[in-house]
Amino acid sequence: MQRTHTSSKIRHTAYLEQRAADARKSAAKAADTAATPAKAKADWTEDTSGSRQRKAGRPVATLLREFIKLVKPYRTQVVFALCTLTLSTLLGLLMPLSTKIAFDYIIADKPGPEGLQRILEPILPSGITVTSHRMTLLWILGGSMLVITVLAALIGTSGRYQMTRISQLLRARVRRQLFGHLADLPLHRIQAMKSGGVSSLLREDAGMIGEMLFSVLYNPLRAVITFSGGLVAMALLDWRMLVGGLLSVPAVYFSHRAWIGRIRPIHRAIKMERQATDSHATEAFAGIRVVRSFGGQFAEALRFTTSNHSMARKDMLIWFWSRWIELAWIVMIPVATAGVMIYGGKRVMEGSLTIGDLAAFTAYLLMLLGPLEVLVSTASGLQNSLAAWDRCLDVFSERTELANSSAPAGEQIKVVKANTRGDMTVRNVAFRYPGHEQYVLTNINLDIKAGQTVALVGPSGSGKTTLCNLIARFYDVSEGVITLDGIDVRKVDLVSFRSLLGIVEQDVFLFDGTVAENIAYGIPEASDERIIAAAKAANAHEFIERLEKHYETLIGERGVRLSGGQKQRIAIARALLADPKLLILDEATSNLDTESERLIQRSLVRLTRSRTCIVIAHRLSTIRHADLIVVLERGEIIETGTHDQLTAKGGRYAEMLMAQIDPATTLDD
Repeated sequence: MQRTHTSSKIRHTAYLEQRAADARKSAAKAADTAATPAKAKADWTEDTSGSRQRKAGRPVATLLREFIKLVKPYRTQVVFALCTLTLSTLLGLLMPLSTKIAFDYIIADKPGPEGLQRILEPILPSGITVTSHRMTLLWILGGSMLVITVLAALIGTSGRYQMTRISQLLRARVRRQLFGHLADLPLHRIQAMKSGGVSSLLREDAGMIGEMLFSVLYNPLRAVITFSGGLVAMALLDWRMLVGGLLSVPAVYFSHRAWIGRIRPIHRAIKMERQATDSHATEAFAGIRVVRSFGGQFAEALRFTTSNHSMARKDMLIWFWSRWIELAWIVMIPVATAGVMIYGGKRVMEGSLTIGDLAAFTAYLLMLLGPLEVLVSTASGLQNSLAAWDRCLDVFSERTELANSSAPAGEQIKVVKANTRGDMTVRNVAFRYPGHEQYVLTNINLDIKAGQTVALVGPSGSGKTTLCNLIARFYDVSEGVITLDGIDVRKVDLVSFRSLLGIVEQDVFLFDGTVAENIAYGIPEASDERIIAAAKAANAHEFIERLEKHYETLIGERGVRLSGGQKQRIAIARALLADPKLLILDEATSNLDTESERLIQRSLVRLTRSRTCIVIAHRLSTIRHADLIVVLERGEIIETGTHDQLTAKGGRYAEMLMAQIDPATTLDD
């Protein structure tokens, strides 16, 4: 087994430092705003399509203001791109003038080349005259236009490259920040989400943010410059025809009113429905064995199809509104052109306007309407991007679990494994889940000395896992206090506190990678020798060596290629390699065969001597040697003691033990 650790260690260290810095900023921001009552708003994880106000999301001005803040670190590159865009667009505005020069000063006799001489005479060096050879003038004009076109293209491409590059950087940055923020949300908020919905949020919504650079800045600026420059040129050519051209402006206003008022809310609804559909699809395939065993393929396919049909209907509604607006523009452009041709042609025949003026004005008119048409056609992308950005801001507005610390970010205590004893005290603790009024734990008092093994037993729903979640600080207590070495855990830096923990759950989660990568998940830089030693201690080395590529074998998503007992042993090896000060075992031996369980129990007795260990157990035979057994029922501690003490007492623990030893007798009783 050969693995390279240096680069992964550097990346892992940099990642942890960045996450810690982001967490401190988030906690500080939350502390600054904690005193301000938050306005009630709809949960972004829920479908709020029934609320007309929430469907529209944040005001456009708010979304744009937050987007400008996001772009601020790249302002130099953005300014460069916009300057090059301005220059290339202004060069492009010279093109319609070539038609006036060609018709009036080269092809026609009035004013002809002599007129061109009079215009250029102030800027030409003395003694230089304009040739009267018409073909030569045409070649010069054509060459000049070609040079201007190539120059404008080169300048515009350089700026567009920078804008495209920044859009990719923004996309990656938002995805990274969104992923980090989601990962730092309180546990109950993460549990409210669905994995497929999170994937949709990260992939689609965060991925569309980069496009906003073009739909918010780049394309509008180009349209404004073209529109303004065209107006100036048209005013210089003939102000009367300009007035007719300006009649198109109200159509632009009402078109965008239609887009903002009707289409963006539909885009937001589509995104929420797509998130739910992705979540359902992910859930169905994750539980494909259950789906097939109950014959649920048709029902799942029907649910997926129904959701897609609903999204298709919303897409068709957007198409309907888009086509009406485009139809108005399709009619408007020919009507405006025809009006210019009729009115301008009449003035040409009257001699008050030249053919070149008419040709140039028509070209500028088309150039004037073109940007407006582009704005309307790209409005769909803009509204879609705004809806995506709105949902991203919904996530960023959520308080992270770090923001719940009782100490400000700069005053939190960092703990180090080498200096931590591991004494845990639970004093007068009560807990209820956020958003619920009923307490699931009440009056919990517990003293756990460093190095002790404490077993939590009791019927399902008695609060064993909830108590472990409080000790691990996945939740904060509603009442009372939990201390580590005499320090309130809410005052301890959460990242450093979690570095002391090792957890093995009954429902093992393994990642789609190699066996070695899963064992070394907590310590990516671990050597091969340490990985193998941890696997041997967890009785996993033997079966790993029988795999096709040993420790480099890919185990599939959630370890699908391994048996339940094999996955459990890899999870134990992962926790042992991390060498935690506080080890939580949630039925860690539940999926092991009898022989493996015996070997694991022997290893755990040796390995838990130097650390505080909390064991959740339903099989009471596995916790006979625990230093302290705590019996919970209905969220309260009803008994504590050693195995011998509780057995002799004849209380609830003795009843549970007897039920496991002789269940038939218990049933008869």
